[in-house]
Amino acid sequence: MDDRATEIVEPPLYLVTGYPKFIAKRAAEGILARDQSAQVVALVQERHRAEAEAWTAHLGDARLRLLEGDVGSMHLGLSTGEYRELTKACTDVLHAAEWSFLGSPRAELDRVNVEGTRAVLEIATDCRKLRRFTHFSTVFVAGDRVGVVAEDELSSGQTFRNAYEETKFEAELLVRRAMGHLPCTVLRPSIVIGDSKTGEIDRFEGPYAIAILLVTSPLTVPLPLPGDGVAPLNVVPIDYLVAASLAIHHDPRAVGRTFQIVDPNPTSSRRIYELIAQRQGKKLPRLSLGYKLTDALLKLPGLERLTREQRMAIAYVNHLSFFGSRNTLELLDGTGIRCPPIEGYLDNLIEYVRDAYRKKKES
Repeated sequence: MDDRATEIVEPPLYLVTGYPKFIAKRAAEGILARDQSAQVVALVQERHRAEAEAWTAHLGDARLRLLEGDVGSMHLGLSTGEYRELTKACTDVLHAAEWSFLGSPRAELDRVNVEGTRAVLEIATDCRKLRRFTHFSTVFVAGDRVGVVAEDELSSGQTFRNAYEETKFEAELLVRRAMGHLPCTVLRPSIVIGDSKTGEIDRFEGPYAIAILLVTSPLTVPLPLPGDGVAPLNVVPIDYLVAASLAIHHDPRAVGRTFQIVDPNPTSSRRIYELIAQRQGKKLPRLSLGYKLTDALLKLPGLERLTREQRMAIAYVNHLSFFGSRNTLELLDGTGIRCPPIEGYLDNLIEYVRDAYRKKKES
């Protein structure tokens, strides 16, 4: 008889920040589905508590526990007891908290994106059983770079079009420095859009500005596409992002590396615009517009509701950047996880947008 002590393997405990925002809540759901022994502690700001509780009740899984706090505060705003309990048991950290609203003061973007990342790294350092720290960055840390952007590149003399890009760049620098003493992985998604199967999205911003213009515009003839539209519009559906992220997070080969979660074969913005117009029974004008004229047209009645953040999409649809994903494709090889082409799920996105605006109009 083997009298050696049997090792007791405790269930993994994941800390997910940014809950209940889209990536965080879907990541938490994915973790619970992937591992029946896993427990998730979701960090929630006080102002988002009601929304978080509603979503947690919807999931109906007792393994998901809410912890009120704020990444921008010392020790995440946790009490001494909460901090000790978390660092004693936490095995995995998925840092998805960020502030992306372009109209925010620079100080708020710094507080959440930079200092928040610093605070989460500090708590990860104190986690005695830490297996992996995964940081959600963005491909837009590349700023105004054009051409091919590789996964192992970060500082290349680029400038930034807004404070969001710059603060996410600074946050990624912090994570890279921490790779010397923490098992860190950086994920850079491109523009995250709705679920490829259901169309679900949490907010209509970024590239959805173009879809909204076509789907809800009172104009009979759709607006011409700003610029020539030849640049690739790199988007990834949320379900692919979460599946790829969790696969990479659990792969030991990912430690100390960066992965761009992108569409390896992106469609041009003009082609996507044409497809949406076709679905709406509208013919896309051949005319292309300059930025100033586009901005004037966006102020027409019915279109002026677009925010500054949505208008930023106009710059992105004309930016000639190509994001390499060799690392991502290497680790996902054999998993069956692939980014679907947008042509295959565009109808689901459009239908979700249409239904959401119909319900909003009826309410």
